[in-house]
Amino acid sequence: MSGDGQGNGQDARHWFDDEAGPVVRPYAMTRGRTTSAAQHRLDLIALVIAEQHAEDPEADHSLSPEHVEIVELCRDAPQSVAELAAELDLPIGVVRVLIGDLVADDMVHVTRPVPPAELPDESILRDVISGLRAL
Repeated sequence: MSGDGQGNGQDARHWFDDEAGPVVRPYAMTRGRTTSAAQHRLDLIALVIAEQHAEDPEADHSLSPEHVEIVELCRDAPQSVAELAAELDLPIGVVRVLIGDLVADDMVHVTRPVPPAELPDESILRDVISGLRAL
């Protein structure tokens, strides 16, 4: 046993892996916030779409690198909240707050796919098609 009081022979001040690089806690990215005003609409399948006027998010120095990356990822194609969290390798809660910030700044907007319960019944659609053919 070493004399550091921890029994592991390592310096107690060395608390992270050298290969991991700088460590930033997720709550630091959101400035300690766990919710956002727009979060009520941000379930896992909500689609995030970059606004067309958000051409150069890097020029806005108030945005964090994570905010910029979300806008860039959503520029080519809509991305779900779950896809963004996976791509950014961040917890869903953090991504929701970041997206909420971008919605408030009018950099992205969020749409929700139509829930299956709200889709028209297949038999109704067949009746409509049959009625149109009868005309």
